[in-house]
Amino acid sequence: MSLDLDHLRQWIGRSETRVETLAPFPANALAATLDRADPPYEAGTALPPLWHWLHFLPVSPLAEAGPDGHPARGGFLPPVPLPRRMWAGSRLSFPAPLLIGETATRVSTVTRIEHKAGKTGDLVFVTVRHEIAGASGPAIAEEHDIVYRSLPPPDAPPARPLPAPDGAEWSIPVRPDPVLLFRYSALTFNSHRIHYDLDYVTREEGYPGLVVHGPLIATLLLDGLRRKFPDHSVNEFSFRALAPTFHIDTFAVHGRRLGPGHAQLWAEKSGQLTMEAEVRYSTPTMPARSPTRT
Repeated sequence: MSLDLDHLRQWIGRSETRVETLAPFPANALAATLDRADPPYEAGTALPPLWHWLHFLPVSPLAEAGPDGHPARGGFLPPVPLPRRMWAGSRLSFPAPLLIGETATRVSTVTRIEHKAGKTGDLVFVTVRHEIAGASGPAIAEEHDIVYRSLPPPDAPPARPLPAPDGAEWSIPVRPDPVLLFRYSALTFNSHRIHYDLDYVTREEGYPGLVVHGPLIATLLLDGLRRKFPDHSVNEFSFRALAPTFHIDTFAVHGRRLGPGHAQLWAEKSGQLTMEAEVRYSTPTMPARSPTRT
């Protein structure tokens, strides 16, 4: 399969704008999916970090779906002719909260397209910058990396696993059953068949099971931090996917503090590092104490 990089790079600079009034249902549905005992999300409630991925979703006609369930390639994103498509990672900052009930705008721009030769074939990385503003101004800036890759040859050796770090301060086991994957696919309007069609993912893409969404794992990483420190505010977050996780795996999300306002997060399965992340956060400011009278 030939790659015409000059043609693909014509998509650099292409942008699209989406405007949405942030409804409470997606947040309440995700809270239920993550078994969080949160008060109901309603107008005026701040959207938790990364939950904006439930909004600004492309809605394409079913007739435009490609063989993998994604919309046919060549619209806003470049038509990369490689069969596998994955969310490779993101870098985000959160200068202000988004509030449920407000109208927000997301401007997305293709900023980079790169080709790399991997051990198992071609890789094409597409980076999209998203800028989201609410009623009060900028709220989220995100650089989103998408990787397209060829199918590995049948005799390709398995990738060498990376060992997960030690010394976690908190750990949360996750059961990635098909119900969890279905709910997250539905909430993000993600029709990529690798997440719900076992026959497709094993026969056509050669995976051993349903693929757990990268953004779902990233959301679970930050959810672990929020459960450990519910009064902290996330300022910056970055993650990188290193190995796929499947519905047949048992995996866990972990974290540890590296210093004031700085933590390392990671996901692992059977000791193998599958995602690494860092987060910068603010601790609540203690109110000033009144002078003590004597």
